[in-house]
Amino acid sequence: MIIGVPKEIKNNENRVALTPAGVAELKKHGHEVYVQSTAGIGSGISDEDYTGAGATILATIEEVYAIAEMIVKVKEPIASEYPLIKANQLLFTYFHFASSEELTHAMLESGAVCLAYETVEKADRSLPLLIPMSEVAGRMAVQEGAKYLEKPMGGRGILLGGVAGVKPANVLVLGGGIVGTQSAKMAAGLGANVTIVDVNLQRLRYLEDIMPANVDTVMSNEYNLRQLVQHTDLIIGGVLIPGAKAPFLITKDMLKLMRPGTVMVDVAIDQGGCFETSHATTHQDPIFVVDDIVHYCVANMPGAVPYTSTLALTNATLPYALQLANKGWKKACRDNEELKKGLNIVHGKTVYKGVADAWDLSLTPVEDILGKVIVA
Repeated sequence: MIIGVPKEIKNNENRVALTPAGVAELKKHGHEVYVQSTAGIGSGISDEDYTGAGATILATIEEVYAIAEMIVKVKEPIASEYPLIKANQLLFTYFHFASSEELTHAMLESGAVCLAYETVEKADRSLPLLIPMSEVAGRMAVQEGAKYLEKPMGGRGILLGGVAGVKPANVLVLGGGIVGTQSAKMAAGLGANVTIVDVNLQRLRYLEDIMPANVDTVMSNEYNLRQLVQHTDLIIGGVLIPGAKAPFLITKDMLKLMRPGTVMVDVAIDQGGCFETSHATTHQDPIFVVDDIVHYCVANMPGAVPYTSTLALTNATLPYALQLANKGWKKACRDNEELKKGLNIVHGKTVYKGVADAWDLSLTPVEDILGKVIVA
Protein backbone atom coordinates (compact mmCIF):
# COMPACT_ATOMS: atom_id res chain seq x y z
CA MET A 1 0.00 0.00 0.00
CA ILE A 2 1.10 3.58 -0.62
CA ILE A 3 1.00 5.56 2.64
CA GLY A 4 1.17 9.35 2.85
CA VAL A 5 2.10 11.48 5.85
CA PRO A 6 1.24 15.15 5.31
CA LYS A 7 2.52 17.94 7.50
CA GLU A 8 -0.07 19.04 10.06
CA ILE A 9 -1.32 22.53 9.28
CA LYS A 10 -3.75 23.17 12.11
CA ASN A 11 -2.76 26.17 14.24
CA ASN A 12 0.35 25.34 16.32
CA GLU A 13 0.04 21.61 15.63
CA ASN A 14 3.58 20.25 15.78
CA ARG A 15 2.91 16.53 16.05
CA VAL A 16 3.44 14.10 13.18
CA ALA A 17 1.56 10.86 12.52
CA LEU A 18 4.52 8.56 11.83
CA THR A 19 8.05 8.31 13.22
CA PRO A 20 11.08 6.92 11.35
CA ALA A 21 10.61 3.71 13.35
CA GLY A 22 7.09 3.45 11.95
CA VAL A 23 8.36 4.07 8.43
CA ALA A 24 10.90 1.28 8.81
CA GLU A 25 8.24 -1.12 10.06
CA LEU A 26 5.90 -0.34 7.16
CA LYS A 27 8.76 -0.69 4.67
CA LYS A 28 9.63 -4.06 6.19
CA HIS A 29 6.12 -5.22 5.25
CA GLY A 30 6.55 -4.05 1.66
CA HIS A 31 4.70 -0.73 1.76
CA GLU A 32 5.75 2.60 0.29
CA VAL A 33 5.79 5.65 2.56
CA TYR A 34 5.75 9.26 1.33
CA VAL A 35 6.32 12.04 3.86
CA GLN A 36 5.84 15.74 3.23
CA SER A 37 9.01 17.76 3.67
CA THR A 38 9.46 19.11 7.23
CA ALA A 39 6.42 17.15 8.48
CA GLY A 40 8.37 15.97 11.50
CA ILE A 41 10.40 19.06 12.24
CA GLY A 42 8.11 20.23 15.06
CA SER A 43 8.64 16.90 16.81
CA GLY A 44 12.41 16.96 16.34
CA ILE A 45 12.41 14.59 13.34
CA SER A 46 14.28 15.68 10.21
CA ASP A 47 13.66 14.74 6.58
CA GLU A 48 16.98 12.90 6.71
CA ASP A 49 15.67 10.79 9.60
CA TYR A 50 12.76 9.72 7.41
CA THR A 51 14.79 9.01 4.30
CA GLY A 52 17.23 7.01 6.42
CA ALA A 53 14.29 4.80 7.44
CA GLY A 54 13.21 4.33 3.82
CA ALA A 55 10.63 7.07 3.24
CA THR A 56 10.43 9.25 0.15
CA ILE A 57 10.16 12.99 0.84
CA LEU A 58 7.67 15.03 -1.20
CA ALA A 59 7.77 18.81 -1.30
CA THR A 60 4.07 19.64 -1.02
CA ILE A 61 0.94 18.46 0.73
CA GLU A 62 -0.79 18.20 -2.65
CA GLU A 63 1.75 15.62 -3.81
CA VAL A 64 1.26 13.53 -0.68
CA TYR A 65 -2.52 13.41 -1.00
CA ALA A 66 -2.30 12.75 -4.74
CA ILE A 67 -0.11 9.65 -4.44
CA ALA A 68 -1.36 8.03 -1.23
CA GLU A 69 -3.90 5.25 -0.85
CA MET A 70 -3.86 5.75 2.92
CA ILE A 71 -3.30 9.10 4.60
CA VAL A 72 -2.07 8.89 8.19
CA LYS A 73 -2.51 12.13 10.14
CA VAL A 74 -2.83 13.44 13.68
CA LYS A 75 -5.60 16.03 13.46
CA GLU A 76 -8.69 16.22 11.28
CA PRO A 77 -8.32 17.74 7.81
CA ILE A 78 -9.01 21.47 7.69
CA ALA A 79 -10.82 23.31 4.89
CA SER A 80 -7.77 23.76 2.65
CA GLU A 81 -7.27 19.98 2.65
CA TYR A 82 -10.84 19.04 1.71
CA PRO A 83 -10.28 19.35 -2.08
CA LEU A 84 -7.17 17.15 -1.85
CA ILE A 85 -9.01 14.12 -0.46
CA LYS A 86 -9.94 11.53 -3.06
CA ALA A 87 -12.84 9.10 -3.27
CA ASN A 88 -11.87 5.69 -1.85
CA GLN A 89 -8.83 7.17 -0.09
CA LEU A 90 -8.43 5.92 3.48
CA LEU A 91 -7.87 8.60 6.13
CA PHE A 92 -6.64 7.38 9.50
CA THR A 93 -6.58 10.23 12.02
CA TYR A 94 -8.48 11.99 14.80
CA PHE A 95 -11.72 13.34 13.33
CA HIS A 96 -14.07 14.28 16.21
CA PHE A 97 -16.94 14.61 13.72
CA ALA A 98 -19.51 15.29 16.44
CA SER A 99 -17.91 18.70 17.04
CA SER A 100 -17.87 19.88 13.41
CA GLU A 101 -20.80 19.71 11.00
CA GLU A 102 -18.71 21.32 8.26
CA LEU A 103 -16.04 18.60 8.47
CA THR A 104 -18.68 15.87 8.57
CA HIS A 105 -20.35 17.04 5.37
CA ALA A 106 -17.01 17.62 3.65
CA MET A 107 -15.95 14.05 4.32
CA LEU A 108 -19.33 12.69 3.25
CA GLU A 109 -18.97 14.54 -0.04
CA SER A 110 -15.38 13.38 -0.54
CA GLY A 111 -16.27 9.70 -0.85
CA ALA A 112 -13.30 8.82 1.33
CA VAL A 113 -13.05 6.17 4.05
CA CYS A 114 -12.71 7.95 7.41
CA LEU A 115 -11.38 5.79 10.22
CA ALA A 116 -11.21 7.80 13.43
CA TYR A 117 -8.59 7.21 16.10
CA GLU A 118 -10.98 8.32 18.82
CA THR A 119 -13.60 5.61 18.20
CA VAL A 120 -11.30 2.60 17.82
CA GLU A 121 -12.53 0.65 20.82
CA LYS A 122 -11.45 -2.49 22.65
CA ALA A 123 -13.81 -5.12 24.06
CA ASP A 124 -13.46 -3.58 27.53
CA ARG A 125 -14.68 -0.27 26.02
CA SER A 126 -11.29 1.40 26.41
CA LEU A 127 -10.13 3.66 23.58
CA PRO A 128 -6.52 2.70 22.84
CA LEU A 129 -5.77 5.52 20.40
CA LEU A 130 -7.33 8.20 22.58
CA ILE A 131 -5.66 7.10 25.81
CA PRO A 132 -2.13 8.41 25.12
CA MET A 133 -3.34 11.87 24.13
CA SER A 134 -5.82 11.91 27.02
CA GLU A 135 -2.91 11.20 29.34
CA VAL A 136 -0.96 14.12 27.88
CA ALA A 137 -3.97 16.48 27.89
CA GLY A 138 -4.96 15.53 31.42
CA ARG A 139 -1.51 16.37 32.73
CA MET A 140 -1.24 19.52 30.63
CA ALA A 141 -4.63 20.75 31.88
CA VAL A 142 -3.18 21.23 35.35
CA GLN A 143 -0.06 22.99 34.03
CA GLU A 144 -2.16 25.37 31.94
CA GLY A 145 -4.73 25.86 34.69
CA ALA A 146 -2.01 26.73 37.19
CA LYS A 147 -0.54 29.25 34.76
CA TYR A 148 -3.83 31.00 34.07
CA LEU A 149 -4.66 31.18 37.77
CA GLU A 150 -1.86 33.73 37.96
CA LYS A 151 -3.13 37.31 38.19
CA PRO A 152 -1.25 38.65 35.12
CA MET A 153 -2.91 35.87 33.09
CA GLY A 154 -6.40 36.81 34.25
CA GLY A 155 -6.81 34.36 37.13
CA ARG A 156 -7.49 34.83 40.84
CA GLY A 157 -3.81 35.01 41.69
CA ILE A 158 -3.64 31.68 43.51
CA LEU A 159 -0.69 29.31 43.76
CA LEU A 160 -2.03 25.83 43.16
CA GLY A 161 -0.20 24.23 46.07
CA GLY A 162 -0.35 27.14 48.49
CA VAL A 163 2.42 27.68 51.06
CA ALA A 164 2.83 27.26 54.80
CA GLY A 165 -0.02 29.05 56.53
CA VAL A 166 -1.98 29.58 53.28
CA LYS A 167 -4.48 27.08 51.95
CA PRO A 168 -3.85 25.53 48.52
CA ALA A 169 -6.21 25.95 45.59
CA ASN A 170 -9.36 23.89 45.17
CA VAL A 171 -9.45 21.90 41.93
CA LEU A 172 -12.61 20.29 40.57
CA VAL A 173 -12.16 17.51 37.99
CA LEU A 174 -15.20 16.53 35.92
CA GLY A 175 -14.97 12.89 34.89
CA GLY A 176 -12.94 10.06 36.37
CA GLY A 177 -11.59 8.64 33.11
CA ILE A 178 -8.08 8.93 31.70
CA VAL A 179 -8.09 12.74 31.52
CA GLY A 180 -9.61 13.12 34.96
CA THR A 181 -7.31 10.60 36.60
CA GLN A 182 -4.18 12.21 35.15
CA SER A 183 -5.40 15.71 36.04
CA ALA A 184 -6.18 14.69 39.60
CA LYS A 185 -2.77 13.04 40.06
CA MET A 186 -0.96 16.12 38.77
CA ALA A 187 -3.00 18.60 40.79
CA ALA A 188 -2.69 16.49 43.94
CA GLY A 189 1.05 16.15 43.39
CA LEU A 190 1.34 19.94 43.34
CA GLY A 191 -0.47 20.08 46.65
CA ALA A 192 -3.94 21.25 45.62
CA ASN A 193 -7.17 20.07 47.22
CA VAL A 194 -8.81 17.99 44.49
CA THR A 195 -12.37 16.76 44.01
CA ILE A 196 -13.23 14.29 41.24
CA VAL A 197 -16.87 13.88 40.18
CA ASP A 198 -18.24 11.04 38.07
CA VAL A 199 -21.57 9.27 37.57
CA ASN A 200 -19.98 5.82 37.88
CA LEU A 201 -19.90 4.77 41.53
CA GLN A 202 -17.63 1.83 40.78
CA ARG A 203 -15.10 4.18 39.18
CA LEU A 204 -15.30 6.52 42.16
CA ARG A 205 -14.59 3.60 44.52
CA TYR A 206 -11.52 2.73 42.47
CA LEU A 207 -10.28 6.34 42.47
CA GLU A 208 -10.90 6.62 46.19
CA ASP A 209 -8.57 3.66 46.70
CA ILE A 210 -5.70 4.79 44.47
CA MET A 211 -5.63 8.56 44.96
CA PRO A 212 -3.69 10.38 47.70
CA ALA A 213 -5.38 11.83 50.76
CA ASN A 214 -5.88 15.28 49.22
CA VAL A 215 -8.25 13.88 46.56
CA ASP A 216 -11.96 13.44 47.33
CA THR A 217 -14.58 11.73 45.18
CA VAL A 218 -18.15 12.99 44.77
CA MET A 219 -21.10 11.68 42.77
CA SER A 220 -21.73 13.90 39.74
CA ASN A 221 -25.12 15.59 39.62
CA GLU A 222 -26.30 19.15 39.09
CA TYR A 223 -26.90 19.86 42.77
CA ASN A 224 -23.43 18.75 43.80
CA LEU A 225 -21.79 20.67 40.95
CA ARG A 226 -23.59 23.89 41.89
CA GLN A 227 -22.30 23.53 45.44
CA LEU A 228 -18.75 22.68 44.41
CA VAL A 229 -18.19 25.45 41.84
CA GLN A 230 -18.76 28.13 44.47
CA HIS A 231 -15.51 27.22 46.21
CA THR A 232 -13.40 26.01 43.29
CA ASP A 233 -10.44 27.84 41.76
CA LEU A 234 -9.71 25.54 38.81
CA ILE A 235 -12.23 23.34 36.96
CA ILE A 236 -11.00 20.70 34.50
CA GLY A 237 -13.57 19.16 32.15
CA GLY A 238 -12.67 15.65 31.05
CA VAL A 239 -15.98 13.93 30.29
CA LEU A 240 -16.30 11.77 27.19
CA ILE A 241 -18.99 9.91 25.30
CA PRO A 242 -17.06 8.07 22.55
CA GLY A 243 -17.72 9.60 19.13
CA ALA A 244 -20.57 11.80 20.39
CA LYS A 245 -20.96 15.32 21.69
CA ALA A 246 -19.88 15.87 25.26
CA PRO A 247 -22.66 16.85 27.70
CA PHE A 248 -22.73 20.36 29.17
CA LEU A 249 -21.99 19.84 32.85
CA ILE A 250 -21.22 23.48 33.59
CA THR A 251 -24.03 25.71 32.29
CA LYS A 252 -23.79 29.44 31.66
CA ASP A 253 -25.83 30.34 34.72
CA MET A 254 -23.36 28.43 36.94
CA LEU A 255 -20.65 30.97 36.10
CA LYS A 256 -22.45 33.48 38.33
CA LEU A 257 -21.86 31.12 41.28
CA MET A 258 -18.10 31.16 40.78
CA ARG A 259 -15.55 33.61 42.10
CA PRO A 260 -14.10 36.03 39.52
CA GLY A 261 -10.83 34.73 38.12
CA THR A 262 -11.80 31.07 38.39
CA VAL A 263 -10.18 29.12 35.54
CA MET A 264 -11.95 26.44 33.49
CA VAL A 265 -9.98 24.09 31.23
CA ASP A 266 -12.20 22.23 28.77
CA VAL A 267 -10.29 19.13 27.66
CA ALA A 268 -13.52 17.84 26.07
CA ILE A 269 -13.54 20.67 23.52
CA ASP A 270 -12.61 18.26 20.70
CA GLN A 271 -16.04 16.71 21.21
CA GLY A 272 -17.88 20.02 21.53
CA GLY A 273 -16.89 20.83 25.10
CA CYS A 274 -18.48 20.11 28.47
CA PHE A 275 -18.97 23.77 29.45
CA GLU A 276 -21.92 25.51 27.81
CA THR A 277 -19.84 28.67 27.29
CA SER A 278 -16.91 26.89 25.63
CA HIS A 279 -15.72 27.39 22.09
CA ALA A 280 -12.53 26.04 20.58
CA THR A 281 -9.37 28.14 20.90
CA THR A 282 -5.77 27.73 19.73
CA HIS A 283 -2.35 27.78 21.34
CA GLN A 284 -1.87 31.16 19.68
CA ASP A 285 -4.96 32.61 21.38
CA PRO A 286 -5.82 30.09 24.11
CA ILE A 287 -8.24 31.84 26.46
CA PHE A 288 -11.33 33.99 26.60
CA VAL A 289 -13.35 35.38 29.51
CA VAL A 290 -17.08 35.02 30.13
CA ASP A 291 -18.64 36.60 33.23
CA ASP A 292 -15.16 37.06 34.77
CA ILE A 293 -14.39 33.33 34.36
CA VAL A 294 -11.27 32.39 32.35
CA HIS A 295 -11.90 29.68 29.73
CA TYR A 296 -9.01 27.66 28.27
CA CYS A 297 -10.38 25.59 25.37
CA VAL A 298 -7.45 24.66 23.12
CA ALA A 299 -8.57 21.86 20.84
CA ASN A 300 -5.14 20.30 20.33
CA MET A 301 -3.49 20.64 23.72
CA PRO A 302 -0.92 17.84 23.17
CA GLY A 303 0.34 19.73 20.11
CA ALA A 304 2.22 22.02 22.48
CA VAL A 305 4.44 19.14 23.64
CA PRO A 306 4.97 17.42 20.29
CA TYR A 307 8.04 15.36 21.11
CA THR A 308 6.27 13.55 23.94
CA SER A 309 2.93 13.46 22.13
CA THR A 310 4.22 12.13 18.81
CA LEU A 311 6.04 9.23 20.45
CA ALA A 312 3.10 8.42 22.71
CA LEU A 313 0.58 8.52 19.86
CA THR A 314 2.59 6.58 17.28
CA ASN A 315 3.35 3.85 19.81
CA ALA A 316 -0.40 3.25 19.90
CA THR A 317 -1.38 3.83 16.26
CA LEU A 318 1.35 1.91 14.41
CA PRO A 319 0.01 -1.62 15.08
CA TYR A 320 -3.37 -0.58 13.67
CA ALA A 321 -1.83 1.23 10.70
CA LEU A 322 0.10 -1.94 9.88
CA GLN A 323 -3.10 -4.00 9.90
CA LEU A 324 -4.80 -1.52 7.56
CA ALA A 325 -1.82 -1.46 5.21
CA ASN A 326 -1.24 -5.22 5.22
CA LYS A 327 -4.86 -6.28 4.73
CA GLY A 328 -6.60 -3.27 3.23
CA TRP A 329 -9.18 -1.39 5.28
CA LYS A 330 -12.12 -3.72 4.56
CA LYS A 331 -10.43 -6.96 5.56
CA ALA A 332 -8.70 -5.33 8.51
CA CYS A 333 -12.04 -4.06 9.80
CA ARG A 334 -13.72 -7.42 9.22
CA ASP A 335 -10.94 -9.18 11.12
CA ASN A 336 -10.60 -6.68 13.95
CA GLU A 337 -13.66 -5.44 15.80
CA GLU A 338 -11.61 -2.63 17.34
CA LEU A 339 -10.79 -1.17 13.93
CA LYS A 340 -14.35 -1.69 12.70
CA LYS A 341 -15.59 0.62 15.45
CA GLY A 342 -13.19 3.25 14.12
CA LEU A 343 -15.14 3.56 10.85
CA ASN A 344 -17.18 6.78 10.95
CA ILE A 345 -17.83 7.74 7.33
CA VAL A 346 -17.43 5.42 4.34
CA HIS A 347 -18.05 6.37 0.71
CA GLY A 348 -20.54 9.10 1.51
CA LYS A 349 -22.40 7.18 4.23
CA THR A 350 -22.37 7.76 7.98
CA VAL A 351 -21.70 4.45 9.75
CA TYR A 352 -21.11 5.63 13.34
CA LYS A 353 -24.18 6.33 15.48
CA GLY A 354 -22.67 9.17 17.51
CA VAL A 355 -21.89 11.11 14.33
CA ALA A 356 -25.30 10.43 12.80
CA ASP A 357 -27.04 11.54 15.98
CA ALA A 358 -24.95 14.70 16.30
CA TRP A 359 -26.02 16.06 12.91
CA ASP A 360 -29.33 14.25 12.34
CA LEU A 361 -27.95 12.10 9.52
CA SER A 362 -29.17 8.72 8.33
CA LEU A 363 -27.14 5.84 9.75
CA THR A 364 -25.91 3.01 7.54
CA PRO A 365 -25.00 -0.17 9.46
CA VAL A 366 -21.28 -0.69 9.08
CA GLU A 367 -21.92 -4.38 8.37
CA ASP A 368 -23.76 -3.33 5.19
CA ILE A 369 -20.64 -1.55 4.00
CA LEU A 370 -18.22 -4.32 4.91
CA GLY A 371 -20.48 -6.88 3.27
CA LYS A 372 -20.48 -5.17 -0.10
CA VAL A 373 -17.82 -5.56 -2.77
CA ILE A 374 -16.09 -2.15 -2.83
CA VAL A 375 -12.65 -1.55 -4.21
CA ALA A 376 -10.58 0.05 -1.46
